[in-house]
Amino acid sequence: MEKLRRVVNEIAYTRDQAKLSTLQRSFIPVLSFASSFYAVALALRRYLYHFGLFSKHRLPVPVISVGNLTWGGNGKTPMVEFIAQLLADSGISPLILTRGYAGGDEARMVTRHLIGTPAKIGIGANRAATAAGFFKRYGYTDPRNYSSKETWVDQEVGSRLDSGKISALVLDDGMQHWSLQRDLEIVMVNGLSPWGNCQLIPLGPLREPLTALRRADVAVVHHANLVSEQNLQDIEIMIRGVKDSLPIFFTRMSPSYFFEVGNINFRIPLDVIHDAIVLCVSAIGSANAFVLEMKQLGAFYVDRIDFSDHHLFQTRDIEVIMMKLRELENKFGSKPVVVVTEKDYDRDPEILRCLNPFKVMTLCSELQIIPRRGSTKDGFRKLLKELLKIECSGAKQN
Repeated sequence: MEKLRRVVNEIAYTRDQAKLSTLQRSFIPVLSFASSFYAVALALRRYLYHFGLFSKHRLPVPVISVGNLTWGGNGKTPMVEFIAQLLADSGISPLILTRGYAGGDEARMVTRHLIGTPAKIGIGANRAATAAGFFKRYGYTDPRNYSSKETWVDQEVGSRLDSGKISALVLDDGMQHWSLQRDLEIVMVNGLSPWGNCQLIPLGPLREPLTALRRADVAVVHHANLVSEQNLQDIEIMIRGVKDSLPIFFTRMSPSYFFEVGNINFRIPLDVIHDAIVLCVSAIGSANAFVLEMKQLGAFYVDRIDFSDHHLFQTRDIEVIMMKLRELENKFGSKPVVVVTEKDYDRDPEILRCLNPFKVMTLCSELQIIPRRGSTKDGFRKLLKELLKIECSGAKQN
């Protein structure tokens, strides 16, 4: 199954089919048929929502949706965490709603990062029901009911909002979750591979046609620091071609430190891998960005083993990783270091201990907004501030 996923992924991100192998091209007719069926189902679902045959829920607090048009690696969860931290720092208690893929690896990671803040995390496929449960338990208050003259970061306002009550909701992977109305739609774009072959899944990576960008209020190009200026301009042109007025921000994952598996509380500086032999092991949506970041940190040699997004490591996977580690040790005459992402660590930290005697370290990074053409962190913050002043009747309709 892992090999099949890899083949489908390669097809989805190859623009020129002539570059595909004979085996890969043999899958195209089946994938094309499946994509056509998916397009019909997508259109039918939108029709049912548009004419009210499927209901949409209006929640009593502002709803911010963070989503994407393609599968994996777009920075949705880091952006959700970034927004939740901004809200929490402003005295607004956010509730993050996530479906909890792979046993909740991302949810565990975000929970760990937001310890000490009023942010709460709800896991469940039925987002409205999950939110209702949290509202019943903690209560809620709508920050839009306060005077627009009050400063968003005013400590008095923050105390009046009561940090124990939920004051905003952030949807992780919410763009296709049409059953909840939202006040702000943020679409994340992977700058390294924005649209793939521009086909709908499974032939391509698109979960919706690019015209769905018209529903967005903000576009965020992620991994922008790893993309050439020309490619960034091409992405902007594509976005502007669909919705010219769409604000565009640019983000990166900024490495902060490492921690060794088994000793999560001890921070290791980034220069520990300078001139080291590194094996990147990951099961994330954008492994290329992870590997490029490791190279930029100054490793002498970087190799990689990639698995599909949210893959649960098994014993056979550990055996494959150990074989690669011994191969690298024989080649360079010193023990290589395994580096994983936090998402991989939180999925199953115990199985990573099976790589002993090789050292396994986890790279910790945080999302940062890259100042570019007037789009800054302060600008993003002001956008959220404006959101919290709008009337409920201004809720965005899908």
